[in-house]
Amino acid sequence: MKSFEISILPGGKTVPVGPDHPLLLLAGPCALESGELGWRIAKEMKEICERLGISYVFKASFDKANRTSLDSFRGPGLRNGLRQLDRIRQEVGVPVVSDVHETSQMDLAADALDIIQIPAFLCRQTDLLVAAAKTGKTVNLKKGQFMSPWDMKHAVDKLRSAGCDRIILTERGASFGYNNLVVDMRSLPVMRSFGCPVIFDATHSVQLPGGMGGSSGGQREFIPTLSRAAMAAGIDGLFMEVHPDPDKALCDGPNSIPLDEVEPLLEQLLVVREAVRNII
Repeated sequence: MKSFEISILPGGKTVPVGPDHPLLLLAGPCALESGELGWRIAKEMKEICERLGISYVFKASFDKANRTSLDSFRGPGLRNGLRQLDRIRQEVGVPVVSDVHETSQMDLAADALDIIQIPAFLCRQTDLLVAAAKTGKTVNLKKGQFMSPWDMKHAVDKLRSAGCDRIILTERGASFGYNNLVVDMRSLPVMRSFGCPVIFDATHSVQLPGGMGGSSGGQREFIPTLSRAAMAAGIDGLFMEVHPDPDKALCDGPNSIPLDEVEPLLEQLLVVREAVRNII
């Protein structure tokens, strides 16, 4: 599997991604609740990752267009949200990633984001993939809950055919009956065989979609277990939804990890990663 570098920030700094490089971590709140909260999380996460030698990217959605209920919090919206993300990017000095749901959003998003993220529900949307590829940005393509890992090759081919050669694939669980997800660890090496770095979404994988009626539930107590298993299976990065007080989060609180629990977990995971690299 080839490695590549994500170009970030005006200074020309890059973040290498791949099996021979530091672990990549995409982490932040589900939705951007406020610029101040996002700034605080980004700053603390950057400090944690610098201590541990992890490459950090701040993640938050400017618009959660796929919430369960019409009344659910969606975020600050396209223009205001991108302004806040760009401020975090410049002031904290970290790259940023966010979901893009429509082709009409792509040009504005590409000006503010370092990584364009394609949501799991939209991973087969050809026009959206082509538009993302044409931005020239790195694309993080999340595997749909309804998709087999081997079928993701067709989505990867769409991006490559449109000129994108910097593709990250993210595993976030597969539908298992109603209101439940499971993770098939076989999907990680399968998707890695396409020549793309693969990251594991440790928090959406414990989500219970629609499990609370008008919103999704989650089982955050299983985040460490699944993260250790994914690290042992061989991955290039992690995706985590992080919040100082998940029980008060406006989006995906039940499957978010408390900010003060992140560093001890990452320390464990780096030990697992090093052990696996020594074996392989």
